[in-house]
Amino acid sequence: MSKLGLIAGNGRFPFLLLDAARAHNLTVVVAAIKEETDPEINSRAATDPDIHVHWLSLGELSRLIETFQAEGVTRAVMAGQVKHKQIFSSIRPDWRLAKLLLNLRSRNTDMLLGAVAKVLADEGIELISSTTYLEPLLARAGLLTSRAPDEEEEKDIAYGRAVAKAIAAYDLGQTVVIAAQACVAVEAMEGTDATIARAGELFGTLELPGGTSSAPSTLRRSLTVVKVAKPNQDMRFDVPVIGVATIRAMQTAGATCLGIEAGKTLLFDPVAIASAADQAGIAILVS
Repeated sequence: MSKLGLIAGNGRFPFLLLDAARAHNLTVVVAAIKEETDPEINSRAATDPDIHVHWLSLGELSRLIETFQAEGVTRAVMAGQVKHKQIFSSIRPDWRLAKLLLNLRSRNTDMLLGAVAKVLADEGIELISSTTYLEPLLARAGLLTSRAPDEEEEKDIAYGRAVAKAIAAYDLGQTVVIAAQACVAVEAMEGTDATIARAGELFGTLELPGGTSSAPSTLRRSLTVVKVAKPNQDMRFDVPVIGVATIRAMQTAGATCLGIEAGKTLLFDPVAIASAADQAGIAILVS
């Protein structure tokens, strides 16, 4: 039976990819990151002898390579977020990762993970697209919800896409939050949901004690979230992802519209996403 290495970050992405790989009759060797991976991965392995879980720290690049080589893994995939801020945490890199970090011109996501991919390749481990086996979950162009964006929301999507593409080109983040063709928040290291929450606080769409709001009366009190892929998106890592949690974050922040890219955005449970958005009155446009 063929083997696939899975470098598992946080969230549901690793579990979706795990299920898809097992559906293709692959033995999956999971490199579970102590600082990120959901311990539920152990339960999955306990009921399936073709799932092998190895726990390691984020800084143990040499151990990752040794684990895959010992298991006979020649292809691997990254799935799930690893918080970029972790590189500034107290995690101690091993000698191989320390050398890699010292030689980087910058420590953005593409540069860092691209360098890791090269190290893996040099050791006979090919890092493949994170959407492998998950093509059915890639968003298709069209309206995902019963409500379409109105004229103002369409303007915000168009403006937001231009801003987000410019920001993504610098690998600063993939999400912007727009109101009345003005940029309220830009994603950096905090992640999409935290960016949306910050936008809600900044724009004052969240209800304040006593039922009042600080939203400017001259502006429409709604937010549009736009999430894009990078101009030259490397599908091996950092692919845009939308889940029900994103919709919940938007609802809490007072966002009414979501614009995402077709063919480059993974939708975790599209039916549940559409249902949650419809219940919240949120329009989702894929284009």
